[in-house]
Amino acid sequence: MSISHQDHAYPEPAAHPNWSSRHHKPRPLTPAQQKQNRDALLRAQHTPRPRHTRNTRNTTTKAAR
Repeated sequence: MSISHQDHAYPEPAAHPNWSSRHHKPRPLTPAQQKQNRDALLRAQHTPRPRHTRNTRNTTTKAAR
């Protein structure tokens, strides 16, 4: 049994304009932008993340004194 369009309580909203394929393709990145992205990715992958100390309360109270 198929449901016709009239059987719905509310009409289906229109699709968002960004979903349509009529828009232009995005511009390709320039070589400078590609290099900047590669450098940022390498820095993010190889830079150790800072570790939080367990006794942060002691360090903040010493700084406040």
